[in-house]
Amino acid sequence: MPINPRFPPASNRLAPLRAVEFVAFPSVQMLDLTGPMQVFASANDAVTEAGRMPPYSFRVVARDGQSITASSGLGLTTDALSREDAPLDTMVIAGGPGVDAAAADPVLVDWILWTSAGVTAGIDLALVLVEEDLGREVALAVARYLVMFLKRPGGQAQFSTALSLQMADHEFGALHAWINERLDRDLLLPILADQAAMSEHSFSRHYREATGLTPARAVERLRVEQARRLLSESKIPIKRIALRCGFDSEETLRRSFLRLLAATPQEYRARFGSGPSVPS
Repeated sequence: MPINPRFPPASNRLAPLRAVEFVAFPSVQMLDLTGPMQVFASANDAVTEAGRMPPYSFRVVARDGQSITASSGLGLTTDALSREDAPLDTMVIAGGPGVDAAAADPVLVDWILWTSAGVTAGIDLALVLVEEDLGREVALAVARYLVMFLKRPGGQAQFSTALSLQMADHEFGALHAWINERLDRDLLLPILADQAAMSEHSFSRHYREATGLTPARAVERLRVEQARRLLSESKIPIKRIALRCGFDSEETLRRSFLRLLAATPQEYRARFGSGPSVPS
């Protein structure tokens, strides 16, 4: 099992315990349940290791507190829903065939505060909640810890390059947003340094200190991430994806994929694409 690193401390203010309930149903998908739950558990670890009380209490509940069986065949013991007058900060509805029925259940509908689609969206949502409650530093520390072992098969990282670069957002956040809107353009060092209002030498040094990457490598990773998204979510030909993401050729895209993901764009699409593969 991974050992939690020492996270940056949360702000030094006392806060009431935040109650979070995860609603499960027969044939619930376990990762929909345990992925977001682990985010809150790791946030508790981050705060308690800094010498303070854990900020979250959480439990798995079902409509009447019955035992249920997940889609994997694993049995779950659940608690009953809290009373309507009991304090509850957030209810997360896990994925599974019961989710539509839950959305139509008048007993539950008033409790539904947040919803998301899919395992990774649920984890991202939980990270957003932790950031709102405890601040960006804790949320990013949790995300960086989880990425050590939450990996999709074949090298598809659960958390994004953009998220890792957010560790430098206090200094380069505006630049990263500017880059992401212009990935199909020339993003050479002089252009980036000018946008950051620094000399090329100063920008290169400060950027590497803040992110651990050279500006060129950061741009390459953001382009690969955008290409990954288009490969998995669209049927756009790979040659067009390469140009849209700022690679000068399909071969350049291929080399970057092999270096960063150990897979070609064609292999990536075949494994993670939402539909049949298309010609390049």
